[in-house]
Amino acid sequence: MKTFKLHLIRHGMTAGNLQGLYIGSGTDIPLCDEGRAQLNELKERFEYPQVDTVFSSPLLRAVETANILFPDAKHTFTVHDLREAGFGKFENKPVKELVHDEDFKKWITPGSGYMPEGAEPTDQFHARCAESLMKLFEYMIRMDVTEAACVTHGGVIMSMLSQRAVPTRRPEQWMADPGCGYTVQTDVQLWMRDRLVEAIDIVPFGYADTLRGQAEAEENEAFE
Repeated sequence: MKTFKLHLIRHGMTAGNLQGLYIGSGTDIPLCDEGRAQLNELKERFEYPQVDTVFSSPLLRAVETANILFPDAKHTFTVHDLREAGFGKFENKPVKELVHDEDFKKWITPGSGYMPEGAEPTDQFHARCAESLMKLFEYMIRMDVTEAACVTHGGVIMSMLSQRAVPTRRPEQWMADPGCGYTVQTDVQLWMRDRLVEAIDIVPFGYADTLRGQAEAEENEAFE
């Protein structure tokens, strides 16, 4: 049976990332110079898939990443529902301060029911992410696009895959480094019957080997 493959990639670094700020869809900033340099280094050291179709979040940091990684793509689409969650009053605040904020603690506690002013409701965000992943594959199946890329945000990728991917993992286990992500695939039967995708690789190709090497080095240091 024909399979359809989608590469989910987190955008590159921004000044907000370097400053440790909590940045969602309420802050539309471009990549920083370090972020652009890092993406170009990743392109030099590793291999990104060659695709003609690229979806991206409408936020500048994702659009710019898509243009750097896939400059020759013939079909590019910005998709509103691929944007990061809105963090309301916590937007653009230092994470090291937020972890001591009682309201923030309530918000990130599952089942608390607390919703900060101006934030996107968590259940709506997760529903949006899961549905967006299914819609991307619906488009690919209908248009017979067997391989495409999607440049979005770390939180979106974690939400999508923790809900719809096999193997089953917790959201934090689907974290992706800037400019990196996961390759997932499905077929018509898996998409229609189970509404699931299968995670099969890490993007860019070869990057996973460096992660394993780092983990082994750290493990060896721990026993020295």
